[in-house]
Amino acid sequence: MTRLGLVFLTALLAPPATAQIALLPPIACDLGTECYIQNYVDHDPGPGHRDFACGHLGYDGHDGTDFALATLAQMRAGVAVLAPAAGTVRATRDGMPDIAANAPDAPDRQGRDCGNAVVIDHADGYSTQLCHLARGSVAVRSGDQVTSGQHIGQVGLSGLTEFPHVHMTLRHNDHAIDPFRPEAGNSCDPAPGPTLWAEPLAYVPALISGLGITTAAPDYAAVFDGLAPPETLPTAAPALILWTTLIGPASGDLLTLRLTSPAGTVVDKTESLTRNQARAFRFAGKRAPAGGWSPGRYLAEAELTRNGVTLHRQTRTITLAP
Repeated sequence: MTRLGLVFLTALLAPPATAQIALLPPIACDLGTECYIQNYVDHDPGPGHRDFACGHLGYDGHDGTDFALATLAQMRAGVAVLAPAAGTVRATRDGMPDIAANAPDAPDRQGRDCGNAVVIDHADGYSTQLCHLARGSVAVRSGDQVTSGQHIGQVGLSGLTEFPHVHMTLRHNDHAIDPFRPEAGNSCDPAPGPTLWAEPLAYVPALISGLGITTAAPDYAAVFDGLAPPETLPTAAPALILWTTLIGPASGDLLTLRLTSPAGTVVDKTESLTRNQARAFRFAGKRAPAGGWSPGRYLAEAELTRNGVTLHRQTRTITLAP
């Protein structure tokens, strides 16, 4: 096994490359529903941070793209990490535990912030570094030839991370570049023109990553672990509580949580969010009326709007029965 000497570097955007590469997303999931992009490359040369569309999805010095899962349950079920393009494996690391970096029992990483990882050399001076793979999942070795889209491991929680994701840094001649904007610029245009993706990947400034209903105030740790929303609840439930998880909400965004029963509106709450966040968790609900809830099918809705435009909306139904 070759030891990785690579760690996260301050984002250094390379000059335009003369040769191009066509990348696949390095994760086997449906972007926008099963997984999402949590962080983009940092384009701010100073101590702040901004993604290529001048949004806040990222952090200072972030040199890659983070493809994230919503819950730990997804990670435990197994989500494949894929080779973004054909090439030769330069280096691998495996054996680091899947423990969030902020957990009290997190081990000393000793400079191995990338966690379990694979580095692949591609044609024309390009390389990719895939980080935070699950322990024991790395399926390739140094010197192996891989094809585009080949299974090389699974999404994990190793190294310097607090959520399950695969971090992909793209480099050209050892300079980190942004596959969404390979030529440095400051237009803030979310559709900047040619990218290095084989198929267009839309920039998503914020989204709703989860929606569920419980009968008591939910615990975020349980939601993040993979709390499964029930399909049915009793009409004698003491309360109905909607919860939602958000990716990338910004100050001034409006979040609406609504629950509608066969007899009419149960919950209808709109909140103005007060700060930019990488992730957020909100809930709203109502105690049961005298005599209990009306039986039938209920519709739960979460909607996130920015400057009067709906960024994302998610719905879920649940049946209440005696």
